[in-house]
Amino acid sequence: MIEELNYVAIVAAAAAAVVVSFGYYIVFGNRLQALGGAVADVESPPAWMLPAELLRSLVVAAVVAGLAAGMGLKAWGSSLTLAVALWIGFPVVLLSGSVIHEHVPWMLATIHAGDWLLKLLVIAAIVTLWS
Repeated sequence: MIEELNYVAIVAAAAAAVVVSFGYYIVFGNRLQALGGAVADVESPPAWMLPAELLRSLVVAAVVAGLAAGMGLKAWGSSLTLAVALWIGFPVVLLSGSVIHEHVPWMLATIHAGDWLLKLLVIAAIVTLWS
């Protein structure tokens, strides 16, 4: 199955996810800071942040690509279904746990959940349709 993966699509999906996430947090950065979320200074983020985010996104893109390939997904609708299923099954469940058990404000978790939904939609679309 590893041979079936499109590594160019995985890298492109990871890069696109970082760009989308960066834009998302520019839009919601002030609200995030008001809620107490840790937000890096977008004008001068630490040097390690971009490589770390690219690595995280590469891992997610590789996992999504592996799942999509293993399931034989090739269509737009199936990529959206996969993205939403993964979003509900992982970020939503994990973030709701932080709200319930760690008293994270629900709006803060909602902002982060929105970022994860966008990233998973972008990643799933790219790795599924570019195969």
